Formats: sequence, structure tokens, C-alpha cells
Amino acid sequence: MSGEIRVLGACPLDCPDTCSWVVTVRDGQAVKMRGNPDHPYTRGALCVKVNRYLEHTQADDRILYPMRRTGPKGSGQFERITWDEALDEISTRLRGIVDEHGGEAIWPYLGTGSLGYLQGCEGVAGRRFWNVLGASKHWLNICSAAGSSGLMKANGTAGGMDPENFAQARLILLWGTNTLTSGHHLWKFIQDARADGAYVVAIDPIRTRTADQADQHLAIRPGTDAALALGLLNVVLAENAQDEEFLAEHTEGWEDFRKEILEYPVERVAEITGIPAEDVHSLGMRLAHTRPTAIRATMGIQRHAGGGTAMRTIAAIPGVTGDWRHPGGGVAYSTSGHVRVNVDRRDDLLAKPVRTLVMTKLGSQLDDVKCLWVYAANPLGSTPDANAIRRQLAREDLFTVVMEQFPTDTVDYADIVLPATMQTEHMDLHAGYGHMYLLWNEPAVRPPGECLSTTETFRRLAAHMGLTEPSLYDSDLELAESLLASGHPSLEGVTLDRLRKEGWVRMNYPKPFTPFAEGFPTPSGRLRFPPSGKAYVPSHTAVASRAAYPLTLVTPAAHTFLNTIFGNNPELRRRAKEPAVLVNPADAAARGLVGGQRVRVHNDGGEFLADVEISDRVAPGVVATPKGRWPKLSPGGANANAVVAERDGDMGRGPAFHDNLVEVSPCAGP
Repeated sequence: MSGEIRVLGACPLDCPDTCSWVVTVRDGQAVKMRGNPDHPYTRGALCVKVNRYLEHTQADDRILYPMRRTGPKGSGQFERITWDEALDEISTRLRGIVDEHGGEAIWPYLGTGSLGYLQGCEGVAGRRFWNVLGASKHWLNICSAAGSSGLMKANGTAGGMDPENFAQARLILLWGTNTLTSGHHLWKFIQDARADGAYVVAIDPIRTRTADQADQHLAIRPGTDAALALGLLNVVLAENAQDEEFLAEHTEGWEDFRKEILEYPVERVAEITGIPAEDVHSLGMRLAHTRPTAIRATMGIQRHAGGGTAMRTIAAIPGVTGDWRHPGGGVAYSTSGHVRVNVDRRDDLLAKPVRTLVMTKLGSQLDDVKCLWVYAANPLGSTPDANAIRRQLAREDLFTVVMEQFPTDTVDYADIVLPATMQTEHMDLHAGYGHMYLLWNEPAVRPPGECLSTTETFRRLAAHMGLTEPSLYDSDLELAESLLASGHPSLEGVTLDRLRKEGWVRMNYPKPFTPFAEGFPTPSGRLRFPPSGKAYVPSHTAVASRAAYPLTLVTPAAHTFLNTIFGNNPELRRRAKEPAVLVNPADAAARGLVGGQRVRVHNDGGEFLADVEISDRVAPGVVATPKGRWPKLSPGGANANAVVAERDGDMGRGPAFHDNLVEVSPCAGP
């Protein structure tokens, strides 16, 4: 290849914005990447993290060749081997495990390192391979399961309003979401709304970057969001501002839900949430009299014991106010429910039904697993109860294969490491969960070293094992064609040829998109209000004893890392500085803590080390530290997941990352 070309692609990372990008390739080398200025949501901009993506693909610590462990598990000591040697050993071990223990002794552990339908967490190719072997299924519940379950119960789908419609809103509630860090492209539409007089409220336990830019910040007590929703609706009823026509035509369970709302007057809600009663009342008045109101609530809001219920109750708000009938009104959690591609994981290839293992239960469900195959995931950096996971990964009888790009903590425990491609090096199909577009990623450059894509790795492994199922050898283009062949009206005219030529296509939904103006995809066609007594489930921290551990730990997204991706990037690590924990001045004074002091954040599950940052950005009783640190690059060799227990939320077995009680104590010694 010579000269200079522009290649259209898409960001694969776990962010609602799923940006369209343009890579400039000169003489076979990627020399520039920018956001696609022609994409209506990306609008030419990438984030602070992805701006360094090309640099990241060329990093010195990139894994380029297959490797076999030579030292103790956890040592990170490996020798380079050939692909044939790697596939020989893997094939022999997998055959032996299936013959002796059955296929269910294999756990394919897939994360959200890529959201691609070919190479990432939607990966159809890998699932076919594992079904032929009869491996256990993997429940990817770590991100959005509780909130999605709550929305399904309310609306019949987790899909909500088109985020572009925020430009038409007149009241915007950014509820448990830090837009300027996690999905900043929405902010442009919020700015459009503000130019027309919209009022923006950030509801968050932390005064985030986004809260700084909002018109008002309400510092809610973690896990009490459903109570606030009920309190706001209490004011709506007091103002007689409910939309009686919408309630009568498009909802069910209203009378019982109405009685429950009346049990949450402003004064009670203030006691539960920690928000002053006058602020609850004033926002309730705005909600009562401002149409349309748009609510943005993303995944952080539902990572506690009552997270599913919280999302279900928040989803009830536009049902009471009738905002779903107005362009610019409703709730935006995820647009994934509107994506109707044909994700066929070929369960027909299973010889018999198999069990499902839960992603966030890795530490406790590995006991009878003999092969753990990790891809697009870094469980030692991202999954609850990291100490239990570390103990399990150290087992000599556990054969661990990790497909990776960089030497993560999880890689250090692998028996075989397989070098994986990055987004500029393979094909993939994407759909944003924060917009209404499908995107195609065309490879811009050849993979370095001996890196292979996920799809190609499974094709080669299937051949090495002598598997004869024809679908195991489908090409990437064949897989993409089958994904687009769902027959759903939203994909009419969306062909692979068109995607490859244009880079992105809006699905066939109208503009503006009001998904529930005429009804809901529930059996009755109506929004289902929470049943009596089920609209507020207190979080674990609201009911647990605080004697030993009186502080609630919240672990929001970092501005410089995306989950643990980029956690090894030198420049982004420099910008992130040393791990810090935000502590309110009152809590710091009670413990004799001073700014910059190294402390232990601990509970019965474990501990991690951080430097104290004394700040009123958190309320008394709340401490916060961003997620995304690699444990081995952190002081003490642990990150916040050392104190996160394997507890399920109320719906979807969602995890409870923001529902943990801790204490903060000075480190011993100088």
C-alpha cells in the first residue's frame, strides 16, 4: 500500500456514544485518527481517552505473539511460542477436559472490552465454537443488567428515547450519569436545549464535572433514587399536573402506584435521600409544569441492591407526566432495545442444555471449572471480590487462556496468552447504546506481529481440533451479512455494502423519535407501574449496620480510563495521578486525615490504598474513588474491587459496585 487513504471505522469501547472515526493511513501506517465530522452524533470529536488510541495500538507493551507460562501463576513470566504450538496445547487440553469432565467445565468469560457484534461481547463466532464443545454459557451481567430488567418490567424494552431529542427538552435531569466523562457527545444536544431555555439538573452523590456545568446539583444519598422519583411525583400530584389522558390510555396499575406516591411526601423523601426538602419540592414543581422533560439515567445508577427497582420507578415518571407523547420527553438509558440485528448464537449446536455461569460470580463459581477462557475482559481489574478471583486463578488445575492486547493482571495468571488485534486491524459491526446508528469498522492497517482477530482465532482453533460444523468457518463478511438479515423494518435498506461504503447508517426510525407515544411493547400495550409496595427497595448501605464500616463507597468512571482499558497508558496514567479517595471534610476531621495522606480503604472483604483528597464534592458519609486502575499498577497491588462483594442486586443479578460500606484509616508506618 502506498500513498494516503482515509478509512472509516467505529470506536469499539464500552461507551454509549460509539463514535464514528476516520483513520488516515500513509504508506501502510495509521498516522492520524479523528472523529467523523459527517456523523450526526460524533460531530467530529473523540474523547480524551480515544484521542490516544493510535498511540495505544503502537505501545511498547503490546502483546504481539502467542506465549506460554514459564513461572508461577501470577508471576507474568512467559516464553514466546508459535501459533501451532499454542493451538496444539489448547486443543489437547480442551479435548481432555471435555472427555473427563464434560463441556460445562469450560467457562468462556467474555467482557465489554469491545462491543462489536463480530469481535466483541456480542461475538457470535465464539458462541458457535463453545456450543459445539458444550461449554457453559456466560451471563454478561456486569454492566446494565439490573436497569435493563427494571425497564423491561416497566416499558417492555430497555430502549428509550433518542438522545438527539434532548435538544428539544425544556427540563433535563442527568440522573446518576456523568455525561462529560461517560458519553460527552450528548452534551452538545443539551447545549442546544439550554440555548432555548432548558434547565439542567444533575442528580448524583458526587459533584462531578457534569454537575459543575449543570444549573443545579442535588447530592443524593447513594441508592435512594427511587425514593426521590416518588417524592417528585408526589409534588406532581399535589399540583394536579399528571396527564390523565395518557394515564388512562397507555398505563396500567395507576391507582395502586398513585397510593404509593402519596406515601412519599417531600419531608420523608428529604430524610431518605439527604436532599433538602425545599430542593425536592422545587424540582418537583419544575417537573410538574415543564414539558417536555428528558431524563438521562445510565448504568451507574443501577449498581446497588435496589438498582432495577430504581430504574423501573424512574421510568414511571414520564408515564405520569405524559412526557412520552412529546418529542424531547421520556427516559434515555440505552438505545440497544431498538437495535434489531439478527444475533443468532446457534443454541441448536448444543447437544444438550448447559448451565449458565454469572460474570460477576467468577470468584465463587470457578470451583468446578477446569478451563477459563478470557477475552475482551480483565476480571482481576473489573470484577467484584478480586481477592477471591486471584485465589481461584492461582489453581494449578485451572487451565486459563487469555486473548489480550496488553499484559493485564489477568494475563499474569494465564497458561497460554494469545495476541489479539485492536480495532484499526479488523472488521466489525457496531451499534451505539446511546444513539440510533449502525456503524461499520473497516480495518485500516495490517495487524502487528502475529495478532489475530477473535473470529480468526476461533476459525483456526476449530480447524486445529478437526471440528466439521460448517458455520464455524463463516468469514467476517458472512457473519455480518447474517446479522443484518433480521427482516426487521428498522433495517430495511441497511445493507453491508452500504455500511462499508458510508461507514454508518441511521436505523429506520423517524426523526423525532417518540417510541411510546402510542403505546408500549408490553403484552397489554401499556406502561406497567411498579406493583404496590415495590417502588422503592433500599440499598444495602441504607439497611446494613454501619458500626464497623460507616462510609458508603462509590466507584464512578474515571475520566482518563474506560473500565480498565488505557489503565497502562503512560500519558493517561500521568493525567490521572495517583489513586485518590474523595473524603468530605467532616469525615476527614473525625478520622484525623489530611490531604495527600496515604490511607487504607477497607472492609471485611479486603482493602486498597489511596491518597486522601479532602473535598465537599462528596457529602458526609460518602467516599468515592474512580474505577479503572490496574491492580498491579496501584499501591498495594489492589484497586477498589478488593472491597466489592459478590452481591446481586434486585433484578437481573446486577452487581452492587456502589453499595459497599467501608472505613478509611491511615496507613501504618511513615
